[in-house]
Amino acid sequence: MADPRFYKKKGPFTLAELAEYGQCEVGRGDPSLLIEDVAPLDGAEARCISLFNNAKYSDALETTKASACILSADMAKRVPDHVAFLVAKYPYRAYALIATAFYPKEQKEGDIAPTAIVHPTAKLGKGVVIGPQAVIGAHAELGDFVEVGPLAVIGEGVVIGDNSVIGAHVSLSHALLGKHVHIKPGARIGQSGFGFFMDPGDMGGHVPVPQLGRVIIADYVEIGANTTVDRGSGHDTVIGLGTRIDNLVQIAHNVHFGKGCVMVAQSGVAGSTKFGDYVAAGGQVGITDHLQIGTGARLAAQCGIMRNVEPGEVLCGSPAMPLKTFYRQVAVVKRLEEETRKKG
Repeated sequence: MADPRFYKKKGPFTLAELAEYGQCEVGRGDPSLLIEDVAPLDGAEARCISLFNNAKYSDALETTKASACILSADMAKRVPDHVAFLVAKYPYRAYALIATAFYPKEQKEGDIAPTAIVHPTAKLGKGVVIGPQAVIGAHAELGDFVEVGPLAVIGEGVVIGDNSVIGAHVSLSHALLGKHVHIKPGARIGQSGFGFFMDPGDMGGHVPVPQLGRVIIADYVEIGANTTVDRGSGHDTVIGLGTRIDNLVQIAHNVHFGKGCVMVAQSGVAGSTKFGDYVAAGGQVGITDHLQIGTGARLAAQCGIMRNVEPGEVLCGSPAMPLKTFYRQVAVVKRLEEETRKKG
């Protein structure tokens, strides 16, 4: 159950109302049944609704105290008689929408902390919230209902679209952000990229190359805590519509993401690599520079990507190879190890 010190709950809602919120259907149960909260199967109480989207949790479903659950049609036969259920094509999606109905993002009233520093040329929309000791630079533009956390630094000329949230200790420079963007605490957006002429040893030292591009972040992007996104060196660095970037990710200069991409923690992309739409990269994936990663590609955790990736391709290993090839190689190595052990 969500701790009321941190989360403000709405409701209750009827089962029919939750079906509407979740864009799903009542499969069994009284549509007027009142539901008061969301909770895991094994922690739910009466009047709660839970998610059931994995058969390995059948035991938890059998003993749950929840009054209702959300599931796919093929899971309906597993539900005990005492539990009502909603049927959804994508149960986890429906759960997300229903949980948001119970715990919507609160619209804060505009407030600028006394210790915040706002340059007189900055433009602030209505309802803006600026936390203690945050700095808003010259000619920066903050749209309506933007939230800027404590100690964040918004650099000169930065533009932030409506309803965006900038976490504590974030720094933003040379960047244009769309609407409903969420930058989590400690992220660094728009710093200069790793661009320089590497001195061979007889020219007097490495020579920095001016980084003259920007970071362009489209609507509904989320960038995780302590992630870094370098500005372009000439072209812009672009983060496409609805992309999700996890914590501790490095995005180098001139990288271009299409829409709906996902990058998991501790992954990194070298300069000028371009992604299609809906690419997913697992944790600790490393991608070299100047590559094309095709739409819908899937890169398993710890992949080392050193070549272009075709649309829809699924890769694993380092250097990366097709998934089936990787598993065949693992099987061969395992057989060799077993044979060596028998001989030894």
